[in-house]
Amino acid sequence: MARENSTWGHRRIQGELSRLGYPIAPSTAWATLHAAGIDPAPQRSGPTWRQFLTAHAHGTIAADFPHLDTVSLRRLYVLVFIEHSTRRLHPAGVTAHPTAQWTVHQARNLAMTLGCRMDSLRFLIRDRDSKYTCYFDGIFEADRVQVLLSPPQAPRANAICETVVGTLRRKILDRMLIYNQAHAMAALTEYIRHYNRHRPHQSRQQLPPDSDQPPTPAAVTDSQGHRIRRRPVLDSLANECQRAA
Repeated sequence: MARENSTWGHRRIQGELSRLGYPIAPSTAWATLHAAGIDPAPQRSGPTWRQFLTAHAHGTIAADFPHLDTVSLRRLYVLVFIEHSTRRLHPAGVTAHPTAQWTVHQARNLAMTLGCRMDSLRFLIRDRDSKYTCYFDGIFEADRVQVLLSPPQAPRANAICETVVGTLRRKILDRMLIYNQAHAMAALTEYIRHYNRHRPHQSRQQLPPDSDQPPTPAAVTDSQGHRIRRRPVLDSLANECQRAA
């Protein structure tokens, strides 16, 4: 009990054992913990970062600023946000000059897009990039969203956002030639539409971010009467499989 419940002290454990039909004295619970080398005081260890993210997934959104290079070797920057609970991805914008004013403007646009859903958010995770200013944070703090800064050179602290950035690189950015800013935004928008509406996610029981209901299981006989149709995305860099009507 002590190992699985880090906030339980010896009196709390003694009470739980009594409720289960094992009446023992508090001193016995204390001695047992002491003999096992476990501190009997409450809060022996705080929740891990993973436990914190799991507990607050429904109220957490994360931001990251990946970059890409065009065929003319011009560097572009992409601001993306991802909601932890649904894995819904939001492409805020693409620019060659990511100034603080531009970043604030994109944060304001995101807040308008989310609308009343901003009320359900409690935390924003971001790194310490200088493009994030106090004005950027103020957009979220105005809706009572607390900004959490990841430690320097610690991508694991923002692992979910880093993972989706890696997905964007592997699926499209490293597999196609980007000509300019407009082309980059069009490609990202099309893939992210596929990502949010169709792509299954293991953390969501194979549901896409925009879906809350699992598909109706197909009957065995359906395989004889229905064909599977493939819809290419970004010239077949990705595909969506659907049952033909």
